[in-house]
Amino acid sequence: MIQAKNIHKFYDNLEVLKGVDIHVKKSEVISIVGASGAGKTTLLQILGTLDRASTKTPYELVINGIDISSLNDKELAKFRNEHIGFIFQFHQLLPEFTALENVCIPAFIKGTKKDAAEKRAKELLDFLGLSQRYNHKPSELSGGEQQRVSVARALINNPDLIFADEPSGNLDSESAENLHNLFFKLRDEFGQTFVIVTHNEELADLADRKLTMVDGNIMV
Repeated sequence: MIQAKNIHKFYDNLEVLKGVDIHVKKSEVISIVGASGAGKTTLLQILGTLDRASTKTPYELVINGIDISSLNDKELAKFRNEHIGFIFQFHQLLPEFTALENVCIPAFIKGTKKDAAEKRAKELLDFLGLSQRYNHKPSELSGGEQQRVSVARALINNPDLIFADEPSGNLDSESAENLHNLFFKLRDEFGQTFVIVTHNEELADLADRKLTMVDGNIMV
């Protein structure tokens, strides 16, 4: 699913990632932990194609058989839209749109017709227990509901991979536990693959593998 070798990232003369190697199998839930500044989010952004690895040293990043380094920006954006979903600590929902409209946005970007996108979005919202919230805007939803809407948005294009950056960091303990259970339900029922950066030790320990980052690399 993911094969990454010798991933470096420099910001001017600051080396944030120092030759990271990571392999993720299909339907695996991986947690990445470590102190602030260890490089976790930077790695997640590169694996999720939101940023590119530094080219000062040769590297390999293959996702689902596609050599990511060979894609131009337009091809990369298309790949990301069709194959990758994202869940962030702050849900990043657009406040002027309803829950249903927010979920549909990635599908519209992909070119999915409105009726088909809305049908899929409603199926996901129903699955996530939000069947009564289609027409509610984010300000009318609880924190846990907002995060479940963001999960539905991440799933709308049936991605191969879901990357989550501190997904429960902004939730109360009950909502966080519900979200964690949801990830594993999605993995078990739909074969989703998750890479999760988290400071939540409970979530990290539930993962199939827990990777610890220290000073720009993964401890082995």
